[in-house]
Amino acid sequence: MSTDTQDAAVDDAPSRAELAARVEQLEEQLAEARTESEDDTQKMSIIATKGTLDMAYPPLILASTAAAFGYEVTVFHTFWGLDILHEERSKNLKLSSVGNPNMPIPNALAALPGMDQMTTKMMEKRIDDNDTATIEELIDTSLDMGVEFQACQMTIELMDYDEDDFYDGVTTGVGAATAIQDMAEADIQLLV
Repeated sequence: MSTDTQDAAVDDAPSRAELAARVEQLEEQLAEARTESEDDTQKMSIIATKGTLDMAYPPLILASTAAAFGYEVTVFHTFWGLDILHEERSKNLKLSSVGNPNMPIPNALAALPGMDQMTTKMMEKRIDDNDTATIEELIDTSLDMGVEFQACQMTIELMDYDEDDFYDGVTTGVGAATAIQDMAEADIQLLV
């Protein structure tokens, strides 16, 4: 290489300040790309409104399964759905035999005193015989997997619940506006 060519190459070489600026620009682009990939996490929002034994399982199973697949999951519990998060009440959820077309009992018999207790015991036996996780186990597993269980503040006040009676890890004091914002940002929204 001639001396003139070497001098031209040196003159065309970027300065230290230009190299530092380029490195800073590349680092910013890399940080932005990492943030965008973190924001690609899919979100699921579930609203749980029912507090019967048969309706406690769907939001818990869906939440824990979605979390296992990497979804960011929020379950907003309102009205009777709040009983699922209540440590004592969740252990005594009932199954109504009246109005359930899949029950092997005609409605006329299902309305008799004690039938709800009988159908609840039948379902609890099936759950136990099938080695299905309990409500408490599903809540604990879901919390361990990062599912956020939210308790509706209005329902807490309406039903006169004590916030200390909910499972540890449950977020209390959540309003409808927060639930709506969460649903608006979610990829999947479910009402159970």
